This record gives sequence, C-alpha cells and structure tokens, in this order.
Amino acid sequence: MSLNDRIVSYLQMAGLYHLARLNETWFRLDQPLVSAFVERWRPETHTFHIPFGECTITLQDVAYQLGLPIDGQYVNGCLTDFARYVEGGRPAWVWFEELLGVLPPTNCIDKFMVKCTWFQETFSELPQGADDETVRRYIRAYIMMLLSTLLFGDKSGTRFHIRWLPYVVRLEDMGQYSWGSAALSWLFRCMYRVTNRNVVKLAGPLQLLQSWIFWRFPGFRPDGFDVFHWPLASRLSADVE
Repeated sequence: MSLNDRIVSYLQMAGLYHLARLNETWFRLDQPLVSAFVERWRPETHTFHIPFGECTITLQDVAYQLGLPIDGQYVNGCLTDFARYVEGGRPAWVWFEELLGVLPPTNCIDKFMVKCTWFQETFSELPQGADDETVRRYIRAYIMMLLSTLLFGDKSGTRFHIRWLPYVVRLEDMGQYSWGSAALSWLFRCMYRVTNRNVVKLAGPLQLLQSWIFWRFPGFRPDGFDVFHWPLASRLSADVE
C-alpha cells in the first residue's frame, strides 16, 4: 500500500511510521551471519557469548534501529492466547469483518490465520476518494500486516494471525503501546525456541538483529551502511549492493 498523507497520519499516531517506511526499502537478510550470532545466543542470560565477552540487544537499540516506541503500555497476552482477548466473546471472524469490512474466503482461513496473498491483494491500494471509514479499514489492515510480517511473523511467511484485532479497534490508542519492547521480547523468545535442535528456522524481527549486528560490529557491515539514515536499519536498503 502506498503511504499517502491520509495513511501516514495514522501510522505516526500509532508510532509505526518508521517501520512502515522501512517496509518500502527493506534490506536483504544475511542468513549465514544471523545464524552465526544465533548459535552464540544463550537463553539462560539472554546474551550473545562472543570471544571477548557477553553482549545483547537493548531497548535503546530497538528505538535506534527500528524507530519504535519503547515507553508506554505493554502488549499483553494476545500474542499467545488470542481466544481470551476476543471482545465480548464474539466469533473472531465476525469481528474481523466488522473492522475491515470484508471476510476472507474459507480457503484462505485456517482457524485464526489468514493467507498473506489474499490480504495483500485485497488491501493493496486505497481507493481514490475513499471516505474516512474506508481509510480506517485500510489502515487497520495495513497495520495488522505490518506487525505480523515485520515484527511478529511466524516461520511460514505465507500467513499471519489476526491477533492484532484488539489493537486496531481504536487506532487513536495504538500510540500508547510499547511496540519496541514487544518486538524485542518476541525476538528473544524466537531465539530461545531455535536453540532447540528440532527447530530449523528462525522467526521474529530478524532485521532488527541484523541491523544491530552491523551497528555494533562494524567489520560485518557491507558497503553503503555507513551512510546515515533514520532509523538506523533503513541505511541498508534493497538498492545497496
């Protein structure tokens, strides 16, 4: 979805504008580099064990790398227990249709999951001359996709959970949440899971991890990363070779 002025104002209000900008020119993930650091992750201390000592990603790093708010209310248990947070006990997909104005076809639904392809096709462009309610529906969809794919994605990459419904009901309230601390917690949780030898693929905000590596370990930086942009993760876009 193109970021026109009507959408940008909502993203700024939600504290997610910088993340949305990064989504337009996101950098390539260096899987071997990220995997090498994950192998040095110790879940007991939430630190990387490097030959010269221990280090870890902090909330300050999240704010600098992704431009996310790190103060405010915590993002609560809907991440792991969504069914308890469905408002008023209504069926989740009924609520989905009320907030977004459309319901996915049955072949695009799996319990509380929806296919990314359907979401992208349905909400790819805001209609010309859209009224305020339509704009709000599109921005709800955009924010749900943003959170689900860039910060809290699963390993499949082809579908995402609709757990963000409670947060997009009132777009004006989204800015009161500490999205940065939620993203960092989710990254730690995902790295904890991957320490299990039966888990072969890492999920979570890996771009945060890679950008932090480039910032804290300059020897790993590719050409072009020394050019300053804000937030710091935007310095390595898809255009940098």
